[in-house]
Amino acid sequence: MDQAPRAITWDAPEHHHTEKGGDWFFAFTIIFIAIVLAAILLGNALFALLMAVAGLTLAVAAAKRPAIITYAVTVRGVQVGEQFYPYGDLKSFCIDEEDPKGPQLLVLSKRKLMPLIILPIPDECIDDIENIIGSKLPEDNLEEPLFNKFLEILGF
Repeated sequence: MDQAPRAITWDAPEHHHTEKGGDWFFAFTIIFIAIVLAAILLGNALFALLMAVAGLTLAVAAAKRPAIITYAVTVRGVQVGEQFYPYGDLKSFCIDEEDPKGPQLLVLSKRKLMPLIILPIPDECIDDIENIIGSKLPEDNLEEPLFNKFLEILGF
């Protein structure tokens, strides 16, 4: 008799990475220089400094390749890297097989600061993951936040 697995573990990048060329960084630099100059012309040096630091930070983050981390769905909860989310802290889940980046597991948390946990999942594990998490949480119609989609369009 086939017994359902108690845990599914896989490695994947922490986020979908879009390769950015010189044109992307050139446009990004022009936009942030314009914002900093506008802040200086309006007499707001603190905002100009904040935007310059934010622009540099975003440029460094955009150039960095995502780390490969370990994900797991077990009978006790969901693991993302070193962070473990027990089912008692989670509300519901949804498996989005239609996402252009590939299938992903969306898990709604009870936490206020990070309510939606998004995990890329391998095609061959979808049924096993659904069996494990479906026995612990209700399935709901969850969607990736609009802000996440907007950042992906921009290349982040």
